[in-house]
Amino acid sequence: MCLAIPARVVEIREGDHAIVELGGVRKDASLALVDGVSVGDYVILHVGYALQKLDAKEAEITLELFREIARQQGDDLEKVL
Repeated sequence: MCLAIPARVVEIREGDHAIVELGGVRKDASLALVDGVSVGDYVILHVGYALQKLDAKEAEITLELFREIARQQGDDLEKVL
């Protein structure tokens, strides 16, 4: 099963690269597939590629659902993702 998750863009780098953050973890991501992304935006991230921008409210709702699933499994979100 593949999973795409919301991540917040914290830094835009040269070319189509950015640093995104999820649950305190920062990682490199490619913005090659999405136009008009700015620092603070949320993107749907899958295997290191941003697939689309996501409304901040929708991102928070989705992340809270992931947190709830993790709690029900006895984990925290960072361990699950």
